[in-house]
Amino acid sequence: MSSVTKRVLIIVENDAVPFDPRVWKEALALHAAGYEVRVLSPKDKGYERGYEFRDGIHIYRHPIPEAGDSALGYVWEYGCALFWEFLYSWWIYLRHGFDVIQGCNPPDDIFLVALMFRPFGVRFIFDHHDVNPELYLAKYERRDFFYRLLGWLEKMTFRFCDVAMSTNESYKQIALTRGAMQDEDVFVVRNGPDPEIFKAVPPNPVHRRGKRYLVGYVGNMSTQDGLDILLDSALELKKQGRNDVHFTCVGGGPGLPSLRKMTEEMNLGDMVTFTGRIPDAELLEILSTADVCVNPDRPCTMNSMSTMIKIMEYMTLGKPIVQFEGVEGRFSAQGSSLYSDGDGNIARDFADKIAWLLDRPDERKQMGELGHRRVEEQLAWEHSVPSLLAAYERAFSKVRGKRALQTDVAGS
Repeated sequence: MSSVTKRVLIIVENDAVPFDPRVWKEALALHAAGYEVRVLSPKDKGYERGYEFRDGIHIYRHPIPEAGDSALGYVWEYGCALFWEFLYSWWIYLRHGFDVIQGCNPPDDIFLVALMFRPFGVRFIFDHHDVNPELYLAKYERRDFFYRLLGWLEKMTFRFCDVAMSTNESYKQIALTRGAMQDEDVFVVRNGPDPEIFKAVPPNPVHRRGKRYLVGYVGNMSTQDGLDILLDSALELKKQGRNDVHFTCVGGGPGLPSLRKMTEEMNLGDMVTFTGRIPDAELLEILSTADVCVNPDRPCTMNSMSTMIKIMEYMTLGKPIVQFEGVEGRFSAQGSSLYSDGDGNIARDFADKIAWLLDRPDERKQMGELGHRRVEEQLAWEHSVPSLLAAYERAFSKVRGKRALQTDVAGS
C-alpha cells in the first residue's frame, strides 16, 4: 500500500494539539509508520496558531469558546466546535484528501462529521477517551435529558464507526455491549507515558516550601476529580498536627478558581498550592521532588472504569501512590499504590494512607520501583503502538475492500 493512500485526519475537540499527549503520541506513531497525518483541534493558550507543521504532522486549529462547566455551557462549546469541524474537514478533504477520520471524544458527536465523507469511502475510527454518560453522572448526579442524549450519541458513534480504539478493557466491554461491536473491530490502545520524554529529574527542595515532605498531584480540576476531597485530607493531617507536609497540585480546569477559594477559607494556604498550568519542565521537577503522589478522583463508576494517565506518570517517575479503589486504577498501579475503599470518612482514610507512606521510606522506595518497572515492561506507550497500527490496518482494509467492490461493479 503506497503512502499516498494512507491519509489520516484526526479530530479532537477536548484539547489543543500537541498539548493533548495521547493524540500527539498517536499522530507521531502513525507518521513514523508511513501515514500522512493531519490533526484538527481547538486553539488554546499557547497554541493560537491556525496552522502549524510540527515533527511531520500538519496541525490545524479552530476557534473555540471558553470551556463551560454546566450542561448548557457544554452544548454551546461543543456546538461551536462541531461547526468548525465541519468547515475545516471539508476544506482539508478538498485540498489534500483523507481516507480515515479518527474522532477522539469527548464529545461523542464527531461521527456526524465522518458521516459526510462515508459516501466517498472514508472510514471512521472512534478513539474512546471517556465514557460520557458516566462522566455526566459523575458531574451532575442526574439522569435527565442530557444524560439520555449522551447515551444516544455514544450509541450512534459506535454504530457508525468502522473500528473502535478503547483505552482499557473496561471501555472495550462498553464497545462490545452497549456499542454492539464485533470483537475484531475493537482494539485496546492504552494511554501509556513515554519514559524517554516523561522521566525524573533531580529534585528541587524549594518545592517543599520549607516542609519535610511533598505530596504531588497533576491533572484536571473539575467536579469528578476530587480535589475537594484532597483539601479535606490536607485539613485532616493539619488537625493531626502534621505541619511537615506540603501539597502541590498542578493543572488547570473550570474548578480551579473555587478550589483556590476553598483553600483560603479552610486556612490551608500554608499547606496547599495550586499552580495552574505550568511548563512541563517545572511539572517534572515538582513531581520528581514529591515523596508521595495522589489521585483523589471521586469514587464513582466513571472513575473506576477509566484509566488515568497521571497514575502511570507517577509510576514512571518511581513514586508511590494513594488513590481510591477502582477497577482500572488497580490494574494500572497494582502494588505501587495504596487504595482507599471510599467508605466512611473518605478524607480521613485518604489522609491516613498518605501519612502511612510518608512515615515509611522503605515502603515508598519499594512501591516506586515496582511501579517504574511495570511501566517499562508493560504500560509504556511503546507497548500500545502495535495495537494502534493494527486498528488502522483494520480500518484501511475496509477502505481497500470498498474500493475493490467499486472497481468490480464498474467493470461488470
